[in-house]
Amino acid sequence: MIKEITKSQELFERRKNAVANGVGVFNTATVKEAKGAIIIDADGRELIDFAGGIGVVNAGHCPESVVAAIREQAGKYLHTSFNVVTYEPYIALCEELAEILPHGEKTKVMLVSTGAEAVENAIKIARQATKRPAILCFTGAYHGRSLMAMTLTSKISYKYDCGPFAPEVYRLPFPNFYRYHGKRTMDEFVEDELKRLHESALNLVDVKSVAAVILEPIQGEGGFNAIPKKYLEGLRDFCDLHGIVLIMDEVQSGFCRTGHWASWQHYGVQPDISTYAKSMGSGLPIGAVIGKAEIMDAAAIGSIGGTYIGSPICCVAASATIKYMKEIDLNEKAVKVGQVIMARLQKLMKQHSIIGDVRGVGAMIAIEFVNNGDPTQPNSEICPQIVRGCADNGLVVISAGTYKNVLRILSPLVITDEQLEKGLFILETEIKKAIHNI
Repeated sequence: MIKEITKSQELFERRKNAVANGVGVFNTATVKEAKGAIIIDADGRELIDFAGGIGVVNAGHCPESVVAAIREQAGKYLHTSFNVVTYEPYIALCEELAEILPHGEKTKVMLVSTGAEAVENAIKIARQATKRPAILCFTGAYHGRSLMAMTLTSKISYKYDCGPFAPEVYRLPFPNFYRYHGKRTMDEFVEDELKRLHESALNLVDVKSVAAVILEPIQGEGGFNAIPKKYLEGLRDFCDLHGIVLIMDEVQSGFCRTGHWASWQHYGVQPDISTYAKSMGSGLPIGAVIGKAEIMDAAAIGSIGGTYIGSPICCVAASATIKYMKEIDLNEKAVKVGQVIMARLQKLMKQHSIIGDVRGVGAMIAIEFVNNGDPTQPNSEICPQIVRGCADNGLVVISAGTYKNVLRILSPLVITDEQLEKGLFILETEIKKAIHNI
Protein backbone atom coordinates (compact mmCIF):
# COMPACT_ATOMS: atom_id res chain seq x y z
CA MET A 1 0.00 0.00 0.00
CA ILE A 2 1.39 3.39 -1.03
CA LYS A 3 1.46 5.90 1.81
CA GLU A 4 -0.24 9.17 0.93
CA ILE A 5 2.01 12.23 0.88
CA THR A 6 0.81 14.90 3.29
CA LYS A 7 0.47 18.54 2.30
CA SER A 8 3.32 19.39 4.68
CA GLN A 9 5.59 16.85 2.97
CA GLU A 10 4.55 18.19 -0.42
CA LEU A 11 5.40 21.71 0.72
CA PHE A 12 8.88 20.60 1.80
CA GLU A 13 9.44 18.92 -1.56
CA ARG A 14 8.59 22.18 -3.29
CA ARG A 15 10.92 23.97 -0.89
CA LYS A 16 13.79 21.64 -1.82
CA ASN A 17 13.27 22.33 -5.52
CA ALA A 18 12.89 26.11 -5.29
CA VAL A 19 14.68 27.42 -2.20
CA ALA A 20 18.46 27.63 -1.78
CA ASN A 21 19.82 24.92 0.53
CA GLY A 22 21.66 27.49 2.63
CA VAL A 23 18.36 28.73 4.07
CA GLY A 24 18.22 26.83 7.36
CA VAL A 25 15.54 24.36 8.47
CA PHE A 26 15.32 24.53 12.25
CA ASN A 27 12.04 22.62 12.48
CA THR A 28 9.93 20.59 10.06
CA ALA A 29 6.63 22.30 10.94
CA THR A 30 4.54 24.07 8.29
CA VAL A 31 1.84 26.73 8.60
CA LYS A 32 -1.28 27.83 6.78
CA GLU A 33 -2.60 30.05 9.57
CA ALA A 34 -1.74 31.00 13.15
CA LYS A 35 -3.39 32.74 16.08
CA GLY A 36 -2.17 33.42 19.59
CA ALA A 37 0.15 30.54 20.52
CA ILE A 38 -1.30 28.06 18.01
CA ILE A 39 -0.07 27.24 14.51
CA ILE A 40 -2.30 25.34 12.08
CA ASP A 41 -0.09 23.38 9.70
CA ALA A 42 -0.65 22.67 6.00
CA ASP A 43 -2.60 19.52 6.91
CA GLY A 44 -4.86 21.29 9.40
CA ARG A 45 -3.06 19.93 12.47
CA GLU A 46 -2.79 22.19 15.55
CA LEU A 47 0.71 22.86 16.90
CA ILE A 48 1.58 24.65 20.12
CA ASP A 49 4.26 27.23 19.39
CA PHE A 50 7.25 27.28 21.77
CA ALA A 51 9.52 28.98 19.19
CA GLY A 52 7.58 32.14 18.45
CA GLY A 53 9.19 32.61 15.04
CA ILE A 54 12.54 32.82 16.90
CA GLY A 55 11.24 35.28 19.46
CA VAL A 56 9.23 37.42 17.04
CA VAL A 57 5.65 36.94 18.25
CA ASN A 58 5.81 37.78 21.95
CA ALA A 59 2.34 39.35 21.55
CA GLY A 60 1.07 36.22 19.79
CA HIS A 61 0.31 35.39 16.20
CA CYS A 62 -1.93 37.96 14.49
CA PRO A 63 -3.12 40.19 17.38
CA GLU A 64 -6.42 41.64 16.12
CA SER A 65 -5.54 45.27 16.84
CA VAL A 66 -2.22 44.94 15.01
CA VAL A 67 -3.81 43.29 11.99
CA ALA A 68 -6.46 46.05 11.91
CA ALA A 69 -3.78 48.76 12.00
CA ILE A 70 -1.91 47.09 9.13
CA ARG A 71 -5.08 46.87 7.03
CA GLU A 72 -5.96 50.49 7.64
CA GLN A 73 -2.49 51.76 6.73
CA ALA A 74 -2.33 49.54 3.63
CA GLY A 75 -5.32 51.44 2.25
CA LYS A 76 -3.58 54.81 2.66
CA TYR A 77 -0.05 54.40 1.30
CA LEU A 78 2.53 51.61 1.25
CA HIS A 79 5.81 53.41 0.62
CA THR A 80 7.31 56.81 0.00
CA SER A 81 10.73 56.32 1.66
CA PHE A 82 11.08 58.36 4.83
CA ASN A 83 14.18 59.98 3.32
CA VAL A 84 12.04 61.44 0.54
CA VAL A 85 8.59 62.04 2.02
CA THR A 86 8.18 62.31 5.81
CA TYR A 87 5.24 60.48 7.40
CA GLU A 88 3.75 60.56 10.88
CA PRO A 89 3.81 56.81 11.72
CA TYR A 90 7.64 56.84 11.68
CA ILE A 91 7.84 59.82 14.01
CA ALA A 92 5.11 58.51 16.34
CA LEU A 93 6.92 55.19 16.73
CA CYS A 94 10.23 56.92 17.47
CA GLU A 95 8.49 58.98 20.15
CA GLU A 96 6.98 55.85 21.70
CA LEU A 97 10.30 54.02 21.71
CA ALA A 98 12.11 56.95 23.32
CA GLU A 99 9.46 56.98 26.05
CA ILE A 100 9.61 53.29 27.00
CA LEU A 101 13.38 52.89 26.42
CA PRO A 102 14.99 56.17 27.55
CA HIS A 103 18.75 56.58 27.12
CA GLY A 104 19.90 59.44 29.32
CA GLU A 105 18.43 62.93 29.38
CA LYS A 106 17.45 62.95 25.71
CA THR A 107 16.90 59.93 23.48
CA LYS A 108 16.80 59.69 19.70
CA VAL A 109 15.79 56.82 17.45
CA MET A 110 16.28 55.57 13.90
CA LEU A 111 14.23 52.81 12.31
CA VAL A 112 15.45 49.98 10.08
CA SER A 113 14.06 46.72 8.73
CA THR A 114 15.97 43.98 10.60
CA GLY A 115 18.08 43.26 13.66
CA ALA A 116 21.21 42.91 11.54
CA GLU A 117 20.56 46.35 10.01
CA ALA A 118 20.14 47.78 13.48
CA VAL A 119 23.53 46.37 14.50
CA GLU A 120 25.23 47.63 11.32
CA ASN A 121 23.92 51.14 11.88
CA ALA A 122 24.72 51.13 15.61
CA ILE A 123 28.37 50.35 14.78
CA LYS A 124 28.50 53.15 12.20
CA ILE A 125 27.04 55.61 14.69
CA ALA A 126 29.51 54.60 17.42
CA ARG A 127 32.47 54.95 15.07
CA GLN A 128 31.39 58.38 13.94
CA ALA A 129 30.70 59.51 17.51
CA THR A 130 34.16 58.44 18.74
CA LYS A 131 36.23 58.81 15.53
CA ARG A 132 37.65 55.36 16.36
CA PRO A 133 37.64 52.12 14.32
CA ALA A 134 37.81 49.13 16.69
CA ILE A 135 34.91 47.10 18.11
CA LEU A 136 34.96 44.65 21.03
CA CYS A 137 32.49 41.76 21.00
CA PHE A 138 32.09 38.41 22.78
CA THR A 139 32.21 34.66 22.25
CA GLY A 140 28.76 33.10 21.96
CA ALA A 141 27.40 36.27 20.38
CA TYR A 142 24.87 36.42 17.58
CA HIS A 143 24.32 39.78 15.89
CA GLY A 144 23.11 38.80 12.41
CA ARG A 145 24.35 37.63 9.01
CA SER A 146 25.24 40.83 7.11
CA LEU A 147 28.97 41.61 6.82
CA MET A 148 29.64 43.50 10.06
CA ALA A 149 26.95 41.59 11.94
CA MET A 150 28.35 38.25 10.77
CA THR A 151 31.83 39.35 11.79
CA LEU A 152 30.51 40.12 15.27
CA THR A 153 28.62 36.81 15.40
CA SER A 154 30.69 34.12 17.10
CA LYS A 155 29.37 30.79 15.84
CA ILE A 156 31.45 29.47 12.95
CA SER A 157 28.61 27.51 11.33
CA TYR A 158 26.97 30.81 10.39
CA LYS A 159 30.17 31.98 8.70
CA TYR A 160 31.57 29.12 6.60
CA ASP A 161 33.45 30.41 3.54
CA CYS A 162 31.95 33.89 3.92
CA GLY A 163 35.16 35.79 4.61
CA PRO A 164 37.05 37.99 4.50
CA PHE A 165 35.22 39.59 7.38
CA ALA A 166 35.13 43.20 8.53
CA PRO A 167 38.42 44.41 10.06
CA GLU A 168 39.03 45.91 13.50
CA VAL A 169 36.78 43.50 15.39
CA TYR A 170 38.19 41.91 18.56
CA ARG A 171 36.56 39.20 20.66
CA LEU A 172 36.54 38.59 24.41
CA PRO A 173 35.25 35.48 26.24
CA PHE A 174 31.66 35.99 27.36
CA PRO A 175 31.44 35.66 31.16
CA ASN A 176 29.45 32.43 31.09
CA PHE A 177 29.36 31.55 34.76
CA TYR A 178 27.67 28.15 34.36
CA ARG A 179 30.20 26.82 31.88
CA TYR A 180 33.45 28.32 33.15
CA HIS A 181 33.16 29.09 36.85
CA GLY A 182 35.00 25.95 37.99
CA LYS A 183 34.99 26.11 41.79
CA ARG A 184 34.89 29.91 41.95
CA THR A 185 32.06 31.88 43.52
CA MET A 186 30.18 34.35 41.33
CA ASP A 187 32.10 37.27 42.84
CA GLU A 188 35.46 35.56 42.25
CA PHE A 189 34.49 34.66 38.71
CA VAL A 190 33.38 38.20 37.86
CA GLU A 191 36.52 39.67 39.38
CA ASP A 192 38.67 37.44 37.17
CA GLU A 193 36.62 38.24 34.05
CA LEU A 194 36.78 41.98 34.67
CA LYS A 195 40.54 41.66 35.10
CA ARG A 196 40.64 39.98 31.70
CA LEU A 197 38.57 42.85 30.26
CA HIS A 198 41.01 45.47 31.54
CA GLU A 199 43.98 43.44 30.35
CA SER A 200 42.49 43.50 26.85
CA ALA A 201 43.46 47.17 26.72
CA LEU A 202 47.09 46.02 26.89
CA ASN A 203 47.20 42.69 25.05
CA LEU A 204 44.27 42.66 22.59
CA VAL A 205 43.71 46.12 21.12
CA ASP A 206 44.77 49.69 21.88
CA VAL A 207 41.90 50.91 24.04
CA LYS A 208 42.27 54.41 22.55
CA SER A 209 41.18 52.98 19.20
CA VAL A 210 38.07 51.21 20.53
CA ALA A 211 34.81 52.82 19.41
CA ALA A 212 32.34 50.42 21.01
CA VAL A 213 31.70 47.28 22.98
CA ILE A 214 28.67 45.34 21.76
CA LEU A 215 26.97 42.51 23.65
CA GLU A 216 23.68 40.77 24.27
CA PRO A 217 22.89 41.06 28.01
CA ILE A 218 21.18 37.70 27.52
CA GLN A 219 22.69 35.83 24.61
CA GLY A 220 20.19 34.44 22.12
CA GLU A 221 21.71 31.92 19.71
CA GLY A 222 24.55 31.48 22.21
CA GLY A 223 22.18 29.66 24.57
CA PHE A 224 20.36 32.26 26.72
CA ASN A 225 23.42 33.01 28.81
CA ALA A 226 22.72 36.00 31.05
CA ILE A 227 25.61 38.32 31.83
CA PRO A 228 26.38 38.64 35.55
CA LYS A 229 25.13 41.96 36.94
CA LYS A 230 28.46 42.93 38.49
CA TYR A 231 30.24 42.23 35.23
CA LEU A 232 27.87 44.49 33.30
CA GLU A 233 28.37 47.20 35.91
CA GLY A 234 32.14 46.80 35.55
CA LEU A 235 31.85 46.89 31.76
CA ARG A 236 29.90 50.14 32.00
CA ASP A 237 32.69 51.60 34.17
CA PHE A 238 35.32 50.38 31.68
CA CYS A 239 33.52 52.08 28.80
CA ASP A 240 33.11 55.31 30.75
CA LEU A 241 36.78 55.30 31.73
CA HIS A 242 37.98 54.98 28.14
CA GLY A 243 35.29 56.94 26.27
CA ILE A 244 33.86 53.80 24.63
CA VAL A 245 30.25 53.50 23.43
CA LEU A 246 28.39 50.62 25.09
CA ILE A 247 25.94 48.93 22.69
CA MET A 248 23.42 46.38 23.94
CA ASP A 249 21.77 44.09 21.39
CA GLU A 250 18.20 43.39 22.53
CA VAL A 251 16.88 41.98 19.26
CA GLN A 252 15.83 38.63 20.77
CA SER A 253 15.47 39.68 24.42
CA GLY A 254 13.44 42.86 23.89
CA PHE A 255 9.75 43.73 24.00
CA CYS A 256 8.49 41.98 27.12
CA ARG A 257 10.30 38.65 26.65
CA THR A 258 12.15 39.00 29.97
CA GLY A 259 9.46 40.96 31.83
CA HIS A 260 10.81 44.34 30.73
CA TRP A 261 10.87 46.26 27.47
CA ALA A 262 14.59 45.42 27.35
CA SER A 263 16.68 43.03 29.42
CA TRP A 264 19.14 45.80 30.34
CA GLN A 265 16.37 47.31 32.47
CA HIS A 266 16.76 44.36 34.86
CA TYR A 267 20.36 45.36 35.52
CA GLY A 268 19.99 49.08 36.12
CA VAL A 269 22.88 49.57 33.66
CA GLN A 270 22.04 51.88 30.78
CA PRO A 271 23.60 51.45 27.35
CA ASP A 272 24.64 54.34 25.15
CA ILE A 273 22.97 52.64 22.19
CA SER A 274 20.66 49.62 22.02
CA THR A 275 19.23 47.65 19.10
CA TYR A 276 15.82 46.02 18.60
CA ALA A 277 13.71 44.12 16.05
CA LYS A 278 11.81 40.78 16.19
CA SER A 279 8.79 41.18 18.53
CA MET A 280 8.76 44.93 18.07
CA GLY A 281 6.49 44.55 15.01
CA SER A 282 4.60 41.29 15.67
CA GLY A 283 6.24 39.69 12.65
CA LEU A 284 6.57 42.60 10.25
CA PRO A 285 10.16 43.52 9.33
CA ILE A 286 11.08 46.46 11.51
CA GLY A 287 13.97 47.24 13.85
CA ALA A 288 15.34 50.21 15.73
CA VAL A 289 18.54 51.81 16.96
CA ILE A 290 17.93 53.82 20.13
CA GLY A 291 20.53 55.91 21.90
CA LYS A 292 21.66 59.02 23.66
CA ALA A 293 20.84 61.99 21.44
CA GLU A 294 24.37 63.37 21.31
CA ILE A 295 25.71 60.01 20.15
CA MET A 296 22.92 59.33 17.66
CA ASP A 297 23.33 62.78 16.14
CA ALA A 298 27.04 62.23 15.54
CA ALA A 299 26.23 60.28 12.37
CA ALA A 300 26.63 62.34 9.22
CA ILE A 301 23.51 63.01 7.16
CA GLY A 302 22.93 60.17 4.75
CA SER A 303 25.41 57.80 6.44
CA ILE A 304 22.73 55.72 8.17
CA GLY A 305 19.40 54.37 7.01
CA GLY A 306 18.17 53.06 3.67
CA THR A 307 15.26 52.96 1.21
CA TYR A 308 12.92 50.90 3.38
CA ILE A 309 13.80 52.27 6.82
CA GLY A 310 10.65 52.37 8.89
CA SER A 311 8.09 51.22 6.32
CA PRO A 312 4.79 52.95 7.17
CA ILE A 313 2.97 49.61 7.44
CA CYS A 314 5.67 48.23 9.74
CA CYS A 315 5.59 51.42 11.82
CA VAL A 316 1.86 51.21 12.49
CA ALA A 317 2.25 47.49 13.25
CA ALA A 318 4.94 48.27 15.82
CA SER A 319 2.94 51.11 17.40
CA ALA A 320 -0.14 48.89 17.60
CA THR A 321 1.98 46.09 19.09
CA ILE A 322 3.38 48.35 21.81
CA LYS A 323 -0.12 49.62 22.62
CA TYR A 324 -1.44 46.06 22.83
CA MET A 325 1.49 44.98 25.03
CA LYS A 326 0.69 47.82 27.43
CA GLU A 327 -3.06 47.09 27.47
CA ILE A 328 -2.64 43.43 28.45
CA ASP A 329 0.50 44.05 30.57
CA LEU A 330 2.63 41.64 28.59
CA ASN A 331 5.62 42.22 30.85
CA GLU A 332 3.65 40.82 33.79
CA LYS A 333 2.48 37.89 31.66
CA ALA A 334 6.11 37.11 30.78
CA VAL A 335 7.00 36.83 34.46
CA LYS A 336 4.08 34.48 35.16
CA VAL A 337 4.71 32.28 32.11
CA GLY A 338 8.40 32.13 33.00
CA GLN A 339 7.69 31.07 36.57
CA VAL A 340 5.56 28.13 35.39
CA ILE A 341 8.16 26.98 32.87
CA MET A 342 11.09 27.32 35.27
CA ALA A 343 9.35 25.39 38.04
CA ARG A 344 8.55 22.49 35.73
CA LEU A 345 11.96 22.28 34.11
CA GLN A 346 13.91 22.69 37.35
CA LYS A 347 11.96 19.74 38.77
CA LEU A 348 12.89 17.73 35.67
CA MET A 349 16.54 18.73 36.02
CA LYS A 350 16.68 17.25 39.52
CA GLN A 351 15.66 13.89 38.05
CA HIS A 352 18.16 13.76 35.16
CA SER A 353 21.86 14.64 35.37
CA ILE A 354 22.05 15.08 31.60
CA ILE A 355 20.15 18.33 32.15
CA GLY A 356 23.04 20.47 33.29
CA ASP A 357 21.24 23.77 33.64
CA VAL A 358 17.83 25.41 33.40
CA ARG A 359 18.17 29.17 33.18
CA GLY A 360 16.39 32.26 32.05
CA VAL A 361 14.98 35.68 32.79
CA GLY A 362 11.24 36.18 32.53
CA ALA A 363 9.98 33.87 29.79
CA MET A 364 13.31 33.63 27.96
CA ILE A 365 14.25 30.17 29.19
CA ALA A 366 16.73 27.50 28.11
CA ILE A 367 17.61 23.90 29.02
CA GLU A 368 21.24 22.88 28.55
CA PHE A 369 22.20 19.21 28.11
CA VAL A 370 25.63 17.93 29.14
CA ASN A 371 27.40 14.63 29.73
CA ASN A 372 28.35 13.46 33.23
CA GLY A 373 26.87 16.60 34.77
CA ASP A 374 29.89 18.52 33.45
CA PRO A 375 29.25 22.01 31.96
CA THR A 376 32.32 21.58 29.72
CA GLN A 377 30.97 18.35 28.15
CA PRO A 378 28.04 19.43 25.96
CA ASN A 379 25.68 16.75 24.70
CA SER A 380 24.91 17.70 21.09
CA GLU A 381 22.98 14.55 20.20
CA ILE A 382 19.84 14.90 22.28
CA CYS A 383 18.34 18.20 21.05
CA PRO A 384 17.60 17.08 17.46
CA GLN A 385 15.78 14.03 18.84
CA ILE A 386 13.68 16.18 21.15
CA VAL A 387 12.88 18.73 18.43
CA ARG A 388 11.72 15.97 16.06
CA GLY A 389 9.72 14.19 18.74
CA CYS A 390 7.97 17.39 19.77
CA ALA A 391 7.13 18.23 16.14
CA ASP A 392 5.58 14.77 15.69
CA ASN A 393 3.43 15.33 18.77
CA GLY A 394 2.20 18.87 18.20
CA LEU A 395 4.85 21.16 19.68
CA VAL A 396 7.21 23.51 17.86
CA VAL A 397 10.53 24.03 19.68
CA ILE A 398 14.03 24.94 18.50
CA SER A 399 17.58 24.59 19.78
CA ALA A 400 20.44 27.02 20.37
CA GLY A 401 23.97 27.14 21.77
CA THR A 402 27.44 26.92 20.32
CA TYR A 403 27.22 23.11 20.45
CA LYS A 404 23.49 22.91 19.67
CA ASN A 405 22.98 21.36 23.10
CA VAL A 406 20.46 23.91 24.36
CA LEU A 407 16.68 23.96 23.91
CA ARG A 408 15.19 27.43 24.07
CA ILE A 409 11.61 28.32 24.86
CA LEU A 410 10.20 31.44 23.21
CA SER A 411 6.47 30.80 23.35
CA PRO A 412 4.11 33.70 22.66
CA LEU A 413 3.48 35.37 25.99
CA VAL A 414 -0.29 35.32 25.41
CA ILE A 415 -0.25 31.52 25.63
CA THR A 416 -3.14 30.17 27.72
CA ASP A 417 -2.56 28.14 30.87
CA GLU A 418 -4.01 25.08 29.14
CA GLN A 419 -1.75 25.47 26.09
CA LEU A 420 1.30 26.01 28.26
CA GLU A 421 0.51 22.93 30.34
CA LYS A 422 0.00 20.80 27.24
CA GLY A 423 3.18 22.09 25.62
CA LEU A 424 5.26 21.41 28.73
CA PHE A 425 3.82 17.90 29.00
CA ILE A 426 4.86 17.15 25.40
CA LEU A 427 8.31 18.64 26.00
CA GLU A 428 8.88 16.69 29.22
CA THR A 429 7.70 13.48 27.57
CA GLU A 430 10.05 13.88 24.61
CA ILE A 431 13.00 14.82 26.84
CA LYS A 432 12.49 11.68 28.92
CA LYS A 433 12.12 9.58 25.78
CA ALA A 434 15.33 10.99 24.27
CA ILE A 435 17.23 10.43 27.53
CA HIS A 436 16.06 6.80 27.58
CA ASN A 437 17.25 6.29 23.99
CA ILE A 438 20.76 7.61 24.59
